[in-house]
Amino acid sequence: MTALRWIARPMLASVYVYSGFHTLRNPAAVAPAAEAVIGKISEKVSPALANTEQAVRVNSAVQLVAGSLLAAGRLPRLSAFALACSLVPTTLAGHRFWKCEDPEERARQQSHFLKNLSMLGGLLVAAADTGGRPSLCWRARYTAGTARREAALVRRTAKFSAPCAKVVGKGLSLPRR
Repeated sequence: MTALRWIARPMLASVYVYSGFHTLRNPAAVAPAAEAVIGKISEKVSPALANTEQAVRVNSAVQLVAGSLLAAGRLPRLSAFALACSLVPTTLAGHRFWKCEDPEERARQQSHFLKNLSMLGGLLVAAADTGGRPSLCWRARYTAGTARREAALVRRTAKFSAPCAKVVGKGLSLPRR
Protein backbone atom coordinates (compact mmCIF):
# COMPACT_ATOMS: atom_id res chain seq x y z
CA MET A 1 0.00 0.00 0.00
CA THR A 2 1.43 3.38 -0.94
CA ALA A 3 1.88 6.08 1.66
CA LEU A 4 -0.98 8.07 0.20
CA ARG A 5 -3.41 5.17 0.61
CA TRP A 6 -1.98 4.39 4.05
CA ILE A 7 -2.84 7.94 5.18
CA ALA A 8 -6.01 8.62 3.16
CA ARG A 9 -8.00 5.48 3.94
CA PRO A 10 -8.08 5.98 7.74
CA MET A 11 -8.88 9.65 7.23
CA LEU A 12 -11.82 8.79 4.97
CA ALA A 13 -12.99 6.02 7.30
CA SER A 14 -12.76 8.00 10.54
CA VAL A 15 -16.13 9.72 10.23
CA TYR A 16 -17.88 6.40 9.57
CA VAL A 17 -16.24 4.62 12.49
CA TYR A 18 -17.14 7.47 14.82
CA SER A 19 -20.72 7.96 13.62
CA GLY A 20 -21.32 4.21 13.38
CA PHE A 21 -20.18 3.70 16.97
CA HIS A 22 -22.14 6.70 18.24
CA THR A 23 -25.35 5.72 16.42
CA LEU A 24 -25.04 2.06 17.39
CA ARG A 25 -24.97 3.11 21.05
CA ASN A 26 -27.97 5.42 20.68
CA PRO A 27 -30.12 4.56 17.64
CA ALA A 28 -33.20 6.23 19.11
CA ALA A 29 -31.61 9.65 18.56
CA VAL A 30 -31.61 9.30 14.76
CA ALA A 31 -34.57 6.95 14.28
CA PRO A 32 -37.17 9.74 13.89
CA ALA A 33 -35.16 11.38 11.09
CA ALA A 34 -34.67 8.01 9.38
CA GLU A 35 -38.36 7.11 9.45
CA ALA A 36 -39.20 8.68 6.06
CA VAL A 37 -36.40 6.91 4.21
CA ILE A 38 -36.66 3.58 6.03
CA GLY A 39 -40.38 3.40 5.31
CA LYS A 40 -39.83 3.73 1.57
CA ILE A 41 -36.91 1.28 1.55
CA SER A 42 -38.72 -1.37 3.62
CA GLU A 43 -41.68 -1.30 1.20
CA LYS A 44 -39.41 -2.29 -1.69
CA VAL A 45 -36.66 -4.33 -0.08
CA SER A 46 -37.59 -6.18 3.06
CA PRO A 47 -40.42 -5.96 5.55
CA ALA A 48 -37.92 -7.11 8.19
CA LEU A 49 -36.53 -3.56 8.23
CA ALA A 50 -39.91 -2.08 9.07
CA ASN A 51 -38.62 -1.34 12.57
CA THR A 52 -36.77 1.93 12.05
CA GLU A 53 -34.55 1.57 15.07
CA GLN A 54 -33.43 -1.88 13.90
CA ALA A 55 -32.61 -0.50 10.44
CA VAL A 56 -30.62 2.33 12.02
CA ARG A 57 -28.66 -0.24 14.04
CA VAL A 58 -27.90 -2.27 10.92
CA ASN A 59 -26.76 0.84 9.04
CA SER A 60 -24.54 1.98 11.90
CA ALA A 61 -23.04 -1.51 12.26
CA VAL A 62 -22.23 -1.51 8.54
CA GLN A 63 -20.58 1.89 8.91
CA LEU A 64 -18.59 0.80 11.97
CA VAL A 65 -17.35 -2.49 10.50
CA ALA A 66 -16.73 -1.25 6.95
CA GLY A 67 -15.08 1.93 8.26
CA SER A 68 -12.77 -0.13 10.46
CA LEU A 69 -11.89 -2.42 7.56
CA LEU A 70 -11.22 0.53 5.27
CA ALA A 71 -9.03 2.22 7.90
CA ALA A 72 -7.06 -1.00 8.37
CA GLY A 73 -6.68 -1.51 4.63
CA ARG A 74 -8.52 -4.86 4.71
CA LEU A 75 -10.94 -5.41 1.83
CA PRO A 76 -10.72 -1.70 1.00
CA ARG A 77 -12.75 -1.81 -2.21
CA LEU A 78 -15.58 -3.82 -0.70
CA SER A 79 -15.65 -1.75 2.49
CA ALA A 80 -15.63 1.53 0.54
CA PHE A 81 -18.53 0.27 -1.57
CA ALA A 82 -20.45 -0.80 1.56
CA LEU A 83 -19.88 2.63 3.09
CA ALA A 84 -21.06 4.30 -0.11
CA CYS A 85 -24.24 2.19 -0.05
CA SER A 86 -24.89 3.05 3.61
CA LEU A 87 -24.18 6.75 3.05
CA VAL A 88 -27.00 7.25 0.55
CA PRO A 89 -29.92 6.54 2.93
CA THR A 90 -28.07 8.26 5.77
CA THR A 91 -27.75 11.44 3.71
CA LEU A 92 -31.31 11.32 2.43
CA ALA A 93 -32.64 10.82 5.96
CA GLY A 94 -30.42 13.21 7.85
CA HIS A 95 -30.01 16.16 5.54
CA ARG A 96 -33.34 16.87 3.88
CA PHE A 97 -32.60 20.51 3.13
CA TRP A 98 -35.49 20.73 0.67
CA LYS A 99 -37.94 20.26 3.57
CA CYS A 100 -36.49 23.03 5.77
CA GLU A 101 -38.41 26.29 6.11
CA ASP A 102 -35.79 28.28 8.03
CA PRO A 103 -33.17 29.71 5.61
CA GLU A 104 -30.31 29.21 8.08
CA GLU A 105 -31.28 25.60 8.76
CA ARG A 106 -31.74 25.02 5.03
CA ALA A 107 -28.23 26.36 4.33
CA ARG A 108 -26.75 24.22 7.12
CA GLN A 109 -28.49 21.06 5.90
CA GLN A 110 -27.55 21.81 2.30
CA SER A 111 -23.92 22.16 3.36
CA HIS A 112 -24.05 18.80 5.17
CA PHE A 113 -25.78 17.23 2.15
CA LEU A 114 -23.03 18.47 -0.19
CA LYS A 115 -20.35 17.33 2.27
CA ASN A 116 -21.85 13.83 2.23
CA LEU A 117 -22.08 13.97 -1.53
CA SER A 118 -18.36 14.72 -1.76
CA MET A 119 -17.61 11.90 0.70
CA LEU A 120 -19.67 9.61 -1.51
CA GLY A 121 -17.45 10.59 -4.43
CA GLY A 122 -14.35 9.79 -2.39
CA LEU A 123 -15.79 6.41 -1.42
CA LEU A 124 -16.57 5.59 -5.03
CA VAL A 125 -13.00 6.46 -6.01
CA ALA A 126 -11.73 4.25 -3.16
CA ALA A 127 -14.04 1.45 -4.28
CA ALA A 128 -12.61 1.64 -7.80
CA ASP A 129 -8.98 1.91 -6.64
CA THR A 130 -7.14 -1.30 -7.49
CA GLY A 131 -3.99 -0.30 -5.65
CA GLY A 132 -1.87 -0.53 -8.79
CA ARG A 133 -3.01 -4.08 -9.55
CA PRO A 134 -5.16 -4.87 -12.56
CA SER A 135 -8.86 -5.08 -11.88
CA LEU A 136 -10.83 -8.29 -12.29
CA CYS A 137 -12.46 -6.89 -15.42
CA TRP A 138 -9.07 -6.15 -17.01
CA ARG A 139 -7.75 -9.61 -16.05
CA ALA A 140 -10.82 -11.28 -17.59
CA ARG A 141 -10.44 -9.32 -20.84
CA TYR A 142 -6.69 -10.08 -20.95
CA THR A 143 -7.31 -13.79 -20.38
CA ALA A 144 -10.00 -13.87 -23.07
CA GLY A 145 -7.67 -12.12 -25.54
CA THR A 146 -4.87 -14.56 -24.75
CA ALA A 147 -7.25 -17.50 -25.25
CA ARG A 148 -8.35 -16.08 -28.64
CA ARG A 149 -4.73 -15.65 -29.76
CA GLU A 150 -3.83 -19.18 -28.68
CA ALA A 151 -6.91 -20.61 -30.42
CA ALA A 152 -5.95 -18.81 -33.63
CA LEU A 153 -2.41 -20.20 -33.35
CA VAL A 154 -3.76 -23.74 -32.84
CA ARG A 155 -6.09 -23.29 -35.82
CA ARG A 156 -3.21 -22.13 -38.07
CA THR A 157 -1.00 -24.96 -36.86
CA ALA A 158 -3.73 -27.53 -37.51
CA LYS A 159 -4.35 -26.06 -40.96
CA PHE A 160 -0.67 -26.42 -41.85
CA SER A 161 -0.24 -29.81 -40.17
CA ALA A 162 -3.16 -31.57 -41.88
CA PRO A 163 -1.57 -31.72 -45.37
CA CYS A 164 1.78 -32.65 -43.85
CA ALA A 165 0.22 -35.50 -41.88
CA LYS A 166 -1.24 -36.96 -45.09
CA VAL A 167 2.16 -36.83 -46.79
CA VAL A 168 3.99 -38.37 -43.84
CA GLY A 169 1.30 -41.04 -43.46
CA LYS A 170 1.94 -42.23 -47.02
CA GLY A 171 5.64 -42.60 -46.33
CA LEU A 172 6.61 -39.78 -48.61
CA SER A 173 8.98 -37.01 -47.73
CA LEU A 174 7.78 -33.56 -46.78
CA PRO A 175 7.66 -30.92 -49.49
CA ARG A 176 10.30 -28.25 -49.23
CA ARG A 177 9.38 -24.62 -49.22
